Amino acid sequence: MEKWVVCTKKADFYGIAEKFRINPVIARLIRNRDVIGDEKIQEYLHGTLADLPSGRKMKDLEKAAEILEKKIQEGCRIRIIGDYDIDGVTSTTILLKGLKRLGAKVDTCIPDRIKDGYGINEHLISKALEDGIDTIVTCDNGIAAYNEITEAKESGMTVVITDHHDVPFRDTKNGRKWIIPPADAVVNPKQQNCPYPNKNLCGAVVAWKLIWIMYENAGIPTEEILTFTELAAVATVGDVMDLQGENRIIVKEGLHQLSHTETPGLKALIQVNNLEHAEISSYHVGFVLGPCINASGRLDTASRALKLLCEQDPVEAARLAGDLIALNESRKAMTEQGKEEAIEKVENSDLKNDRVLVIYLPDCHESLAGIIAGRIRELYNKPVFILTKGEKSAKGSGRSIEAYSMYEELVKCRDFLEQFGGHPMAAGLSIKEENIERFRKRLNENCTLTEEDLRPKIVIDVPMPVSYISRELVEQLSLLEPFGKGNVKPLFAQKNLSVLNLRIFGKNHNVAKMKLTDGSGTSVDAVYFGEAEKFAEFVKNHERISVTYYPEINSYQGRETLQAVIRNYC
Repeated sequence: MEKWVVCTKKADFYGIAEKFRINPVIARLIRNRDVIGDEKIQEYLHGTLADLPSGRKMKDLEKAAEILEKKIQEGCRIRIIGDYDIDGVTSTTILLKGLKRLGAKVDTCIPDRIKDGYGINEHLISKALEDGIDTIVTCDNGIAAYNEITEAKESGMTVVITDHHDVPFRDTKNGRKWIIPPADAVVNPKQQNCPYPNKNLCGAVVAWKLIWIMYENAGIPTEEILTFTELAAVATVGDVMDLQGENRIIVKEGLHQLSHTETPGLKALIQVNNLEHAEISSYHVGFVLGPCINASGRLDTASRALKLLCEQDPVEAARLAGDLIALNESRKAMTEQGKEEAIEKVENSDLKNDRVLVIYLPDCHESLAGIIAGRIRELYNKPVFILTKGEKSAKGSGRSIEAYSMYEELVKCRDFLEQFGGHPMAAGLSIKEENIERFRKRLNENCTLTEEDLRPKIVIDVPMPVSYISRELVEQLSLLEPFGKGNVKPLFAQKNLSVLNLRIFGKNHNVAKMKLTDGSGTSVDAVYFGEAEKFAEFVKNHERISVTYYPEINSYQGRETLQAVIRNYC
C-alpha cells in the first residue's frame, strides 16, 4: 500500500517569488529540492556552464594532465581502457577525441562484458604490454582495481585513473581504511581528500574535466571544449546521476546542444528514433537514445557504440545507428522474458519473504541483470540482486532503494564475493555459484530495513486544486527542467474529485481520458496512462477519488488545452 506524504519544507515562498519573478508554487517546488539561498536559487533558475567549478580543484587532475602532456610530447603510446556502458563509452569517446586533438598517439580498449568483465584486468594489461603501450588511462573504472594497477606499475607502465565510483575500503579497529590503487595519478572526486565540491559526477564528466584542463593548457578555444557538453549530458542522464547543481547545468546545456547536434553519430541516432524534430529531453536520453548506446555493450561489443560516436561519415553513421536500434529491440524482448522469470521465482518460493531479494537466473544474459533488477525493485520496492551464470562464476547486478546502501552491504559480504563494486543505489558482483545461498542469507541477516522503509512512498510537492492550473504556471514549470534523479518532476495532488466522461483508448487499453471536477464545479481535462480498465473500475466503485498529477499543455490538431496527467489515485 502506497503512503502519500506532503513535502512540508518551509521558506518565504512569496518573498522568493517576488525576488525572482516566479509563481509562489514554483518557489515552493524549488525549496522542496533543497535549493536554498539567493545564490543557489539563481544558479538553479539561470545557471550556465560558466558557473561550473574548475577541474583544477580536483585532486590529481593537474598532475594527470602534466603526465599526459609529457607523454604526448615524447610520442609515447597511450591506451584508454573504458567500460561497456553508456558512461564508459562516452568517457572513452571524450578522452579519445580530446587526446587526439592534442596530438597523442592513442587508441582504446573497451572490455568485453562476457570475456573480460568490468574494468581493467590482468589480460588487458598483458595485451597492452604486448602492444608496446607506455601509458594506460582508465575511465569510468580503475578505482577498485588495486591488484591490477599494481601489476601494471610493476611492469613499468604509467597509469592514470579517471573514475567516479565509490572508493573501496576496509573497516579496521582504527576506523575505515580507504584502498587507493598505486597509479601515477588518481582522479576521482569521491576520494576523501579531494576538495572538488561535487562528489557525484559521472565518469564522462571526470574525463571531460581532464581534457578541459589540457585544452586550456594548450590554448585551445573554449568553444571546442564545450562541444563535449552533449556527451557529458548523455552520460549524466544515462548513468542516473543526481540532477543537482553542476550536473543539472551540464544536462540542461547539453540537451539543448543535443537537440541541434552536428555530431554525425548522435545526429543519426536521433534520426533513426524519429526525434529529429523534437526538443531532446532527459526522458529521450534515458529511455530512447541511451538504451541504444547501452545495447551494443550488452548484447554485442561496446566498440560499435564507440564507433558510432566517433564516426564522421553521415551514411556510415546512419548504418551504425540502425544496427544499434535493432540490437535494442532484441534487448527489450529478452529483458521482458527475464523479468517474468524473476517474478515467477519470487512468487513461488520463500524469496518473497526476504527484505533483500537475491534471484538466480542462470539462463539470463548477464548484461540484462541490472535492467531486470531495476524492474523487480520497482515492483516490490526492495533491494534486488539478479545473478546469472558466467563462464567461471555467477555474475550479477543490484539495484537498491533509498534506505539501503548496496555497496556498503556488499562490503560486509566480501568473503563470499570474487569481485564487487558500485554505489549506494547500484552495484555489480561476481560470486561462486555455491556461495549464492549463503550470500542471500547474510544480506538478509544483516538487513535493518523496516516495514516502513519497504513501503512505497509517494511524495507530493503541493496539494493544489485543479482550479489553480493555468498556462502561466505550466510554462513556468519548464524552469525546473531537466527532470530526473535528484530533481524529480513535480507532483501535485487534490482530494475529493469527481470523474466525468471517462473513456478508454489505446491498442492495449492503457489510456483513460476524462474530466476531473472539484467541489466548486471547476473542471479540467485529465489523462491516465497505465491499467486503464482497472482505473475505470475503481472510479465506478467510488463517488469521488483523490489523485496525484502533473499539469501540462496538450496539443492536438493545432488546438492547445490544459490537462492534468494522473500519476496515482486512491
